[in-house]
Amino acid sequence: MTISTNVRRLILASVLTAVAAFALVAFDARQATAQGVTCGSECGEPTPTPSPTYSPTPTYSPSPSPSPYPSSSPSPYPSSSPSPTPTPTGADSSGNSIGGLANQRFNQMITNRVLGTVLLGVNEQVNCSDCISAFGSAGSFSAGIHGRKQLTSNLSLLAGIAYTQYSEGGYNITSAPIGAFALRYDFTDWGSSRPFFDIGTILTPWEKARYTRSYNTSLGPVSVTSSTNASNYAVYGRAGWMSRVSPRDEVAASIEVWQLWQRVSGYTDSAVAFNPFDASIATGTDRTNLVKIGGQWTRLYGSNIEANINGGWVQSFASHSGIVATVTGDGMVVPTMGNQGWFEYGGRLGFRVQKGWIVDLFANGTLGPQPVGNTIHGGVGLRINY
Repeated sequence: MTISTNVRRLILASVLTAVAAFALVAFDARQATAQGVTCGSECGEPTPTPSPTYSPTPTYSPSPSPSPYPSSSPSPYPSSSPSPTPTPTGADSSGNSIGGLANQRFNQMITNRVLGTVLLGVNEQVNCSDCISAFGSAGSFSAGIHGRKQLTSNLSLLAGIAYTQYSEGGYNITSAPIGAFALRYDFTDWGSSRPFFDIGTILTPWEKARYTRSYNTSLGPVSVTSSTNASNYAVYGRAGWMSRVSPRDEVAASIEVWQLWQRVSGYTDSAVAFNPFDASIATGTDRTNLVKIGGQWTRLYGSNIEANINGGWVQSFASHSGIVATVTGDGMVVPTMGNQGWFEYGGRLGFRVQKGWIVDLFANGTLGPQPVGNTIHGGVGLRINY
């Protein structure tokens, strides 16, 4: 009985021991499994042999496929559509600049006439002996020769020729030969106080001209200088009264009527870096008519000094600009030319270096508003009386 009881106790102890050992092994296995899952989830270490992980609610997050070009700006390639250049404004200013060209060409006609009158003895007395004079002037460069010859006791020929260059108010004239001649009828048989009449012409058949046209745009100012050819012609008649008030003094008053033409060849704007509103000028003829009322006084001081002053008021009428321009942004532009009034003056101081030989200092010019403006042309000459 004792042995049997001991055997049962031994068997019960063995069973309890086995159950305890099995429980311990199972507990260690569950702990090891939990530790492995936690480490793989938190540490991110790769598993040598991946095994699928089952989740009660599986989610799918697709990985974005890699792109060979970054999606963010800037792009490695320039845009195919560059930013547009701002469009300049200023067509109206370009069209208005054609009026400036008309003013330049009007001034050109007047200046050409003033220089031509020097060849017709504008600074000399009405009646004097035959003479010839070589001269040169500055202000506007001019060099030439002129004189007078009595054909009869009443009729004289006045003539001259010169080479000139001049500029004013944006234009420049070069290589311009001027020729002039006139006939003067002086009623010498009427005594010391008498009438006289002139009829004559001034011719400039060819000259090189440069005109500058300037205007403003929203992107900056534009100035274009273009070259062309021109020619000038003038005819006039003069009626006056002169008087020898003393053996040393001669005075005269007169009225003159002129008609002037100016032919300018067509041209287009010369090439410049920036000229968005370019212009093309057609061949055309400018015209104007003038009336001048003036007088002069010549006096001999002593036996060696001779002085002359002259002047008069000039009024233009029936003026016409020959410009017909085609301007980008404006179309056809035809400027108008209004009537102008101005004063013309002249003078000469002569020194008789010996009998029949006189050195002259002279000046001629204009005083008035634009486009004629204030000008002066002065020079020196050597005159020989014979």
